[in-house]
Amino acid sequence: MSSTMSSERLDTLPGHFHGFALMHVAMRRDARRLTAAAPRLAATGPDPAVAEWWRRLRDVIDWHHHSEDELLWPELLRRLPGAEDVARALDGDHAELDAAMDGVGAALRPGADPAAVTPAAARFDEVLHEHLAAEEKVVFPLFARLDARDYLALEQRLVRTAPRGVLTYLPPWMFDGAEPRSVSLVAATMPPPVRLLGRTVLRRRYERGLAAIATPGRRN
Repeated sequence: MSSTMSSERLDTLPGHFHGFALMHVAMRRDARRLTAAAPRLAATGPDPAVAEWWRRLRDVIDWHHHSEDELLWPELLRRLPGAEDVARALDGDHAELDAAMDGVGAALRPGADPAAVTPAAARFDEVLHEHLAAEEKVVFPLFARLDARDYLALEQRLVRTAPRGVLTYLPPWMFDGAEPRSVSLVAATMPPPVRLLGRTVLRRRYERGLAAIATPGRRN
């Protein structure tokens, strides 16, 4: 296994990290989708369906970051000697990303200047990629210090903090275009009813919303 762990190289990660990693993969994927759609939106003006897709994505990212700040980082600090570096390295790191997401939301509102969406999407993509790379560099080595069962128990605590709207969006969103091995690893940690719903009802609902943003003929 590589000494540099990254969700951009899932083969560098232990299997029990893949749930957390697939969230980062999905965020980057959707940032690319937004930048790909920006020229069309700049030409046609704000699209309510795209704004709704963005709202769902922002809800997931906001929950992910709040759960990190309120549960994950404090638990790492409590359990792992030397994890104080996490608090210092990640202190305030979500603020810049929040500002970039605010910019996208403003550009997608009715009546917004259509030209604003392209720079807003580009800024979001840039900040997101930088944020995720910096975060993973710090936290993946800490995750590796936890026993797999302890890590997965902590991850389940995180998932239980998700609002219902986020919870029902997560399975199809995380698995969209994901590597089959990662999907299998993560699905195995889910209760069977959740796996079934994620492959049927929730997936169909997710794909209806995705149609507004996805480039025709492509899923990534």
